[in-house]
Parts: sequence; C-alpha cells; structure tokens
Amino acid sequence: MENSISKFFIGYDSKEDIAYRVCKFSILKNTKSKISINSLKLYELISKGMYTRLVDPLASTEFTYSRFLVPALMNFKGWAVFCDCDFLFFEDISKLSLELDPNKAIYCVQHDYTPKEKHKMDGQKQTIYPRKNWSSFIVFNCSHPSNKKLTIDLVNQETGSYLHQFKWLKDEEIGSLDERWNWLEGWTSNHNSNKPFAVHYTRGGPWFEEWQDVEFSNEWIATRDEYIKRKY
Repeated sequence: MENSISKFFIGYDSKEDIAYRVCKFSILKNTKSKISINSLKLYELISKGMYTRLVDPLASTEFTYSRFLVPALMNFKGWAVFCDCDFLFFEDISKLSLELDPNKAIYCVQHDYTPKEKHKMDGQKQTIYPRKNWSSFIVFNCSHPSNKKLTIDLVNQETGSYLHQFKWLKDEEIGSLDERWNWLEGWTSNHNSNKPFAVHYTRGGPWFEEWQDVEFSNEWIATRDEYIKRKY
C-alpha cells in the first residue's frame, strides 16, 4: 500500500520506562501486520549528533523536541507514526493507513483542549498553548515536500511553539484523525460515548503512585501485568 505505515516511534523518558514498555507491548498485541517500533532515546540521538539542544526547563519530557526528528530519521521517505510513551493502544494501528491522503504532510487529532489541572505527572506544571496535545500523536508523511523543512538544524534551533504548533506547515497540510486515536484520559469521555482506539494519560498514568485512580487505570495495569508475565 502506498500509504502503509512502516515505522512507529515512541518517545522515551527514563522516568517512565515502564510506560514506554507497556505502550509498545499494547501496539504489538493489537497490530496484526508487521511494524517496526523504535524508541526515541535522547542519549542515542545526542551520540549520533542529531540532538544538540540545550536543556529546556519548560520541557516536561526527554522527547519534547526529538519527535520532530522523525522525518529525518526516516530519510524523508514513507509514513511513520510518533506517540508519547503515556499511551495505551486497543486498536490495530495499521488501520491508520486507511485514513491517509498523500497530499497531507501530517495527521493528528485536532483537540480543542484546555486542562483544568495546574500540574501533571510528577509535579510538572501544565502549560496552556494553542493546539495542545496535537503533537502527542503524529502520523508523518515523511516524503511530503513541506516536511523536508524539518532538518536536523531546524529541529535543534526552533522554538517549542513553532514545532508543537506545526508552524512549518500550512493549515491545509494538516490532516485530522479520528479523536479515538488520541483519547485524552479524563477529558474525551465527557463528550465522546465511543470506545477509544488509544488512551493518552496526559495528566499522569497509573505507573505513578499518585495517579492510580485515573480513567482506564485498570486496563493499563492489566496490560502491564500481561507484559510482565510474557516477559518472564
């Protein structure tokens, strides 16, 4: 298929190793077709000379900026997906390919989201900005001419708002995904009665002691236990 997704990248943060592992396991468990899953580990990107940014005190994860290196990592060819590590998948991600138009540079869920909480995860401050959470799940058309602007130098130099709000693209180049692919825990259920394809624990997940009672916590814990059982 022309629009088939060949690689999946998951943001990796050393504080949330188990979240990354469970996210990856949930993708493999639910996806029938072959898919290559890669972790975006900051120290590896630094060692390759691909990541040279100074530490940003406003960055809430180690992959805040590295996600935008995906087209470069793909040599600007093919389709690839990025997601934060705090996702749990219930659906076959190969079904995303059915929604893709090669004229679009990226696809994402276009939330209209304003969190009520002032803090998230392990005490990190909630920041409010346009297109919040759009960049937490991105389907990149790496071959698209506009994505060739995402050079290694640009990703290492541009501002967070430029990157996370997709300012290198025209609005018509941003495709919209079904909201169920980036179901914001504690938010989406308030207006969507369907079942999620992938839950995003954007406020904090059950791998943190203080976030044991969040929505879909039982599903995450059950998947973690299944992963541990299979691992050993």
